Amino acid sequence: MSEIGLRTKMLVRDIMSSPVVTIDEDEATNRAAANMDMKELGAVIVQNKAGKSIGIITERDLVKRVVAKNLKPDTVKAKEIMTTPLVTIEPEATITDAARRMTRLDIRRLGVVYKGSLVGIVSSKDVLGVMPELLEIYQERSRIEGASLEDETEEAPLSGYCDRCNTYSDTLKERNGQNICEECRVELETEK
Repeated sequence: MSEIGLRTKMLVRDIMSSPVVTIDEDEATNRAAANMDMKELGAVIVQNKAGKSIGIITERDLVKRVVAKNLKPDTVKAKEIMTTPLVTIEPEATITDAARRMTRLDIRRLGVVYKGSLVGIVSSKDVLGVMPELLEIYQERSRIEGASLEDETEEAPLSGYCDRCNTYSDTLKERNGQNICEECRVELETEK
């Protein structure tokens, strides 16, 4: 398939969300929650003063580290509840690599980093969203490769004496353990 210019693997860059919504490490967590609510997101990335991504705040972090402890969201800083370090992946990695990393680390989101800069975020929801298409691509690829494999496995004719009529032929083919000429193959087909 690659001969005709089609990629056979879907990459992280194909499904990542970009640009990323960020929050300063010293902002109050209620600002993180407001950003998530306003932009309908499940997470925001926390950055330090230098603009480097240092962590992530998810809805789960807000519930477990602020609400469940009955803390006032406007008094808790983002850096106090963020999950750190931010786990990242490259945009050229495959979706399968991303899914494996998320599963292995038991996380739902990965920052996408290109040349040291955060360029996007990919979530388990993004991966699940493209699974039906990936399955269709793999099924079609399998069907195409299976058809070309059948073409390649077409048996080449042999030369020699027919096991049925004992005449020499350049078109012998194996049938039921015997090398049979074209005329005998036709006769066998008509006998059926």
